[in-house]
Amino acid sequence: MKVVSAKKIAAEEFKSGISRVWIDTNSIEQVLEAASRSDIRELIERNVIQLKQKKGNSNSRLKKRITQLSKERRRGPGSLKGTKYARFPRKDRWISTIRALRSELRTMKANNQIDGKTFRKYYLQIKGGSFKSRAQLASHLKASGEMRGEK
Repeated sequence: MKVVSAKKIAAEEFKSGISRVWIDTNSIEQVLEAASRSDIRELIERNVIQLKQKKGNSNSRLKKRITQLSKERRRGPGSLKGTKYARFPRKDRWISTIRALRSELRTMKANNQIDGKTFRKYYLQIKGGSFKSRAQLASHLKASGEMRGEK
């Protein structure tokens, strides 16, 4: 039997592709003498014909890249994909600032630095986008004289 035919039969026996079938080059005569499928099965049992291991992709480069990224490397301008607002959308930015400002206002009210009326007034101003940061809010409250006492 031809070597190519033997490989095809062996691949069918292994239920794999032909490229994964390996034939021992020292025992090629035995393969050529094989006449039937049962002869090929016998050669498989004697390890003259074997199945190569599947090829897998290594994760080492990926793991290395992830560790580098965790150390804030590989983040230069050449690596940026997407516009400024695609990377950090306007809505996300708004949510983070509004939550910070509202929590600041709540703590001021809880610490009796401002009263309920002032709280409501500035809550609505925050909603309108009048303040950009906690510091700006605090300085505005001090300047207007609506903040009672410092801690």
